[in-house]
Amino acid sequence: MAILVWVLIALAIWHFTVFVPDRFLGGIVGAFVTAIVGGVVGGLILSGFDLPSRDGTDVVTVLLGVPGTLVALAILWVVGARRESAAEQAQA
Repeated sequence: MAILVWVLIALAIWHFTVFVPDRFLGGIVGAFVTAIVGGVVGGLILSGFDLPSRDGTDVVTVLLGVPGTLVALAILWVVGARRESAAEQAQA
């Protein structure tokens, strides 16, 4: 149940990428995949690689997916922005 919660919170955060310039590596689809993977991996790491059962899922479980999603999206955006600026400099 925890993985479902982390995927859903990552999907919710991904929707806010429309407010950021689209410099994600792989575009919006790359950001979608990265948000989901980051949310699950971050949630697993922060929960100590322990998956809570359905009864053990609470608000704290939801919050565990947020940092992984944000870090993964930030890394993807920085990599994409650097590649974009390197491509612009190579053309000039």
